[in-house]
Amino acid sequence: MISPDPLFRDRAEAGALLARAIEARLSEYARECQRSPETVVFALPRGGLPIAAPVARRLGCPLDIVVAKKIVRAHNPELALGAVSADGHVLWARRWRKSPWKQAAVAAAREKARAQYESMAGVRGSTNLAGAIAIVVDDGIATGMTISVAARALRSRDPAQVWICAPVAPADLEVYLQRWCDRTVILATPEEFSSVSRFYAEFPQVSLEEAIAILQEF
Repeated sequence: MISPDPLFRDRAEAGALLARAIEARLSEYARECQRSPETVVFALPRGGLPIAAPVARRLGCPLDIVVAKKIVRAHNPELALGAVSADGHVLWARRWRKSPWKQAAVAAAREKARAQYESMAGVRGSTNLAGAIAIVVDDGIATGMTISVAARALRSRDPAQVWICAPVAPADLEVYLQRWCDRTVILATPEEFSSVSRFYAEFPQVSLEEAIAILQEF
């Protein structure tokens, strides 16, 4: 479906633009700390991989994945109540923290995350993050919960910094995202935000085969 007001032609174009922006911010960071830090790019699969690949190519660094899924209730799968990473880190939208059904909802979401993580077992990296900058990339940010819990999961691996990066996110999410990372790189922050797909002229689903092919390159 063609968006009436796209910001990007497709994920490849958005990824190339984001790569340039991240490279510029890394150069600023290197000048600030007077060293060039090791960098690792992490994509949220599967849609984040075509965005993250141009970033990793431009930076000449490894590409890996970090998996997180929305926590939902079966009768309303579009409403994100929170998010969980494949390794069990959880974030909740504030009003759902004490709900009696949350244990089952977390277990279901985590199982989905673990299944996706295992589906790419043969091509995942085994990256040591100690002292490196972890750059977390997705094709867009709607609620901020999945990419934030992904950043939280990576933080537990002792990186020097965690950056949250995407082509587009709602303007009112920037403060929330900064709670979970050291820096953000967001190309566009529109006030009106109905869905990520709205900002792409072409936004097809990324197949498992496509995702694996991207990871095999790295």
